[in-house]
Amino acid sequence: MRYRYSLLAAALVLSQFAQAKPATPTFDAIRAIADTTTPASDSPEFVAFDAAIQQSLIAALKGDADTLTRDQLEDTKQSKKLADKKWLKESGYDFNKKQQQAAGVALLSAFPALPKSTIEASLNTVENVNLNATQGQRTQALIDAEGQDHLFFLADALGPKLGQAFLHAYNQGEIGKAAALIKATEVGTSVAKKQYNNPRPFLIPGNTIHFVPDTAVVKDGKPYSATEGSYPSGHTNTAYTDALLLGEMLPERFVPLVDRAARYGYSRMVLGVHYPIDLMGSRMVAQRNVAYYLNDAKYRVLFIEARDQLRQALEKECGTTLEVCAKSAGAADPYASPEMKAFYSFTMTYGLPQQKVKYSPVVVPEGAEVLLKGPLPELSDAQRRRLMVSTAIAGGYPLSGSTPEQNFWQRLNLHDAVVAGQHR
Repeated sequence: MRYRYSLLAAALVLSQFAQAKPATPTFDAIRAIADTTTPASDSPEFVAFDAAIQQSLIAALKGDADTLTRDQLEDTKQSKKLADKKWLKESGYDFNKKQQQAAGVALLSAFPALPKSTIEASLNTVENVNLNATQGQRTQALIDAEGQDHLFFLADALGPKLGQAFLHAYNQGEIGKAAALIKATEVGTSVAKKQYNNPRPFLIPGNTIHFVPDTAVVKDGKPYSATEGSYPSGHTNTAYTDALLLGEMLPERFVPLVDRAARYGYSRMVLGVHYPIDLMGSRMVAQRNVAYYLNDAKYRVLFIEARDQLRQALEKECGTTLEVCAKSAGAADPYASPEMKAFYSFTMTYGLPQQKVKYSPVVVPEGAEVLLKGPLPELSDAQRRRLMVSTAIAGGYPLSGSTPEQNFWQRLNLHDAVVAGQHR
C-alpha cells in the first residue's frame, strides 16, 4: 500500500502523547468485563446461547462419529455443508498468500528491537491473566481455541436474536459462500512464526504458567498446549480476519464483532500460550490483510455475492429486517455493552510500557479507509481517513514505531473510529 496524508491530517495529528492514550484499567476490571462473555455471565439467556454455540462446535468437530476424540481436532475444517468451497474454487480467485505473508513479516519487524523491559512486562501480563482467570474464562478460552477453523465463535457477538439466526443458518449451510470466503481469506502466520522464532510463555525458564485442562470440548482433561513460535498469534489473526469480514457484511454489528476479536485474543493469554505482543501483532496484520483484499476488485465481486447471500439468509431466519434483529439486548448481549470500549482499548496495548519516541504522525495507507466503508457508508473516504487519524491511540507503544505502516496499523482503533463516525 502507498501512503498519503488524509485531508487535514496535519491539523488533526497532535504529538505522540497528546493523542488518545489507552486507559489502563486494573486487571480485576478487565477480568470482570471478560466474565460477562463467558459461562460465568450473570445472564441466563447468554449462558444458554453460549452453550448452544459450544454444542454446535462439538457437533461440527465430531462429524459423523459417535464421540469426539482428540485426534479429530488435528485437521477439522468446515464441512462442505457449512462452507461452499466449490463456489469459491470455481471462481478461480488467487489469494496470493505468499505475498501477503511476506508483507506480514515486514509489518511485524519491530519485534526484535523491543526493549528487555517490554518483553518482561509482556511475560508478566500473560502470567497474570493466565493464573487469575476464572473458570468461566478458561472454559470460553478452550471453546475459542478449538473453534478456530469454524465461525461459531462469532455468533455471540451478534446478540441473542441475530446470533441465533446466524447459528441456525450456519448449521444448515445457508451462508456457505460467506463461510467459505471468510475462512479462505485468512493468511497463515507460520512464515512469520518461523522468522521470529519466539518461544511460548510456558517455555520461558521460571515461568508460572498454569496449563488449562480440557473440560469443554473433548472433555478428556488433557492440558491445552500449542506448538510453533508464539509471535504472532495464528488464532488471533483468525479472529480479527473473520470478525472484520463479517462486520463488513453485517455492519449493524461491526463494533461488537471487532470487540469479539479482541476478546478471542485475550483467551490465548488465559490459556498461557501467547504474550500480549503476539496478539497486538496479529491485530495489525489482520487489519492490513483485510484492507488489501477489500480493495481488490475481483475479491470484491466474491465478497458482495457472499454478503448478499448471508444477509438474505439471516433476514429470513430473523423474520424481520437485520436492523431490528441486530438491536442490542441488555445483559444478554455483552458485546454491545459500553464496557467493551474499555476492554478493546486495553487490548491495543495491554498496559505495556509506552516508550518515548520521536514524533511520528499517523499516515493512512492508501485504501485503509475501506475498513470503515461497511459500518460508515454515508461518509466519504476523506472523512473515514480523518476518523482513523483522530481516534488513533498515542504512539510509542510496542510494535508502533519503526515504519509509517507499523505506526498506523498498531495505533488504529477501529472500535473508537466507528463509534465516533456513528455519532457525527
